[in-house]
Amino acid sequence: MDGGSADATRGTAASAGARVITTQRGRGAQLAAGVAGTRLKWLLLLHADTRLGSGWQDVVRGQMASGPHRAGYFRFHLASSDRRARHLERAVAARCRLFALPYGDQGLLIHRDLLNTIGGIRPLALMEDVDLVRRLGRRRLVALDAPAITSPARWERDGWYRRSFRNMIYLLLYLAGVPTSYIQRLYE
Repeated sequence: MDGGSADATRGTAASAGARVITTQRGRGAQLAAGVAGTRLKWLLLLHADTRLGSGWQDVVRGQMASGPHRAGYFRFHLASSDRRARHLERAVAARCRLFALPYGDQGLLIHRDLLNTIGGIRPLALMEDVDLVRRLGRRRLVALDAPAITSPARWERDGWYRRSFRNMIYLLLYLAGVPTSYIQRLYE
């Protein structure tokens, strides 16, 4: 998926055998275009700076075998030895447990029928992941026992606590009804 990159992303992906779909900027629009570009029944929505850790294949097979009625998200893990990364991972686990609110950097395994039932992915500039899991609701979400390993670059660059605080502000603004286009300007 390419949302207007100015580097060699499209050429590199195409030369590696990938089918490149070009769409507008914004994760929601990009995810929606990616989903529209495939006919597969099961979809794995995953941020570009996130990869699945060991054991994910068996976990995914198990989730798929359990049926299409629940979406699964992975355990958040940062690829960092910094103790603050472990603090953040515990905070994310608590957020998911208490509020059923995993973010896109945890990945989401979802059946196409369930995604269609809740209205698909909305082409939001930001917060498409929060919008999606809120429409799914707690009873249609399940935690998967495998890590989604995310790059710590944003936290290292912006500061561990500062980045986390800003992310919380963005979430509160979204929940208060602030347009995602405005939140995206703050995010960038």
